[in-house]
Amino acid sequence: MAMYVPPPDPSLLPPSEAAEASAIDVVHGSAQPDIEDSVLAGVEATELELAPLQKPRSMLRRGWEVFAENKLALVGVGTVVFIVAFCFLGPVFYHTNQVNTNLADYLCRPSASHLLGCNDVGYDELGRLMLGGQTSLEVAFGAAAFAVVLGVIWGAVAGYFGGFLDSLMMRIVDAFLAIPVLFLLLFLATVWRPSVLMLILVVGLVSWLIPARLARGETLSLRTREYVQAAKTMGVRTPTIIYRHIVTNSIGTIMVNATFQIADAILLVAALSFLGLGIPPPAANWGSMLSDGLNFVYSGYWWLIYPAGIAIVLTVVAFNLVGDGMRDALGLGRRSG
Repeated sequence: MAMYVPPPDPSLLPPSEAAEASAIDVVHGSAQPDIEDSVLAGVEATELELAPLQKPRSMLRRGWEVFAENKLALVGVGTVVFIVAFCFLGPVFYHTNQVNTNLADYLCRPSASHLLGCNDVGYDELGRLMLGGQTSLEVAFGAAAFAVVLGVIWGAVAGYFGGFLDSLMMRIVDAFLAIPVLFLLLFLATVWRPSVLMLILVVGLVSWLIPARLARGETLSLRTREYVQAAKTMGVRTPTIIYRHIVTNSIGTIMVNATFQIADAILLVAALSFLGLGIPPPAANWGSMLSDGLNFVYSGYWWLIYPAGIAIVLTVVAFNLVGDGMRDALGLGRRSG
C-alpha cells in the first residue's frame, strides 16, 4: 500500500523551486485532497443520515398508490374485470343457443348440462346471463360516454362565457332536472323503437345534466387562472382554451363522474327493461330477465330471478367502489371538504 508523502512547504524551498511548485499547484490543483476534511465530511454525513436525492414521483404514480391503499376500490376493479370477462369471454367457452327455443328444456333445473337451469322457452340461463350482461354493459358504457361528453361540452361552454349565455344554458338544465327521470325515460322509450342505440341515446339524454353542472363548476374555477388569462392575451382560439386548459384540467372530476354514470345507466336500463320497454327477444338484458323471472319466483324457480338480480347489484356496487377510490386518489374529496 503506497504511503502518502505530503508536498514540501514552499516557504522552506529556494525561491526558484518555490515558484515552480506554486505554478504546478495552480495549473493541476492539489495532488492529494485534504484527508482530514474528507473524513470529517464523511462522519458528518453519517451522523446526519443523509439520503441520496430521489427523482420525484409523478402525479399518476402517487394517485395509484393512494388508490391501491383502498382495498374496497381494488375489490371493485376486480369485480368489474370479472364481470366484463364473464359477459364477453364466457360465451367463447360456454356455448349455448340463445336464438332458437327448445321446449324440451322448459324450466329445467340446474344440472351438469345447464349450470343455472333453463327459462320458460328453453334458453340456458347461464348463457342468457352472459348475453344479457353484454347488452347491459354496452348500453351502460355507451350512455355514460354520451352523457359525459355532452354534459362536459355544455357545462364548459356555459361556464367559460358566463353572463346571459350561462344563465340561459343552465336554466335549460334546471328545467330538465325538474322533470322526473322515469317519466322522461318512458316518454323517450315509447317514441323510438327499442334497440341498443336507442337505449344509449335515451339513457344518455336523461343523464347528461349532472355532468353539465359539474363541468360548469370546474370551469368557473379554472377560467380565472393565470394560464387561461395568458392564453386569452396571446390570442389563442376559444375552443382551444376550453379543451386544452379547462376540460383537460377537469379530467379528474370527469373520470370520477363517468364511473358513477355507468352504474346509474345499468340501473336505468334494468328499469326500462323491467317495465317492458327494453330490447325485444331474442335479445336479452338483466332487467328483462328480472321481469320474466317474477312470474315464477313463487313457484320455486329461483334461478330465473336471483342470478340477474345479483349481477345487477354486484356491477353497480363495483363501479361505485371504483368511483370512490378514484375520487380519493385524485384528491377530489379532500379538495371539496
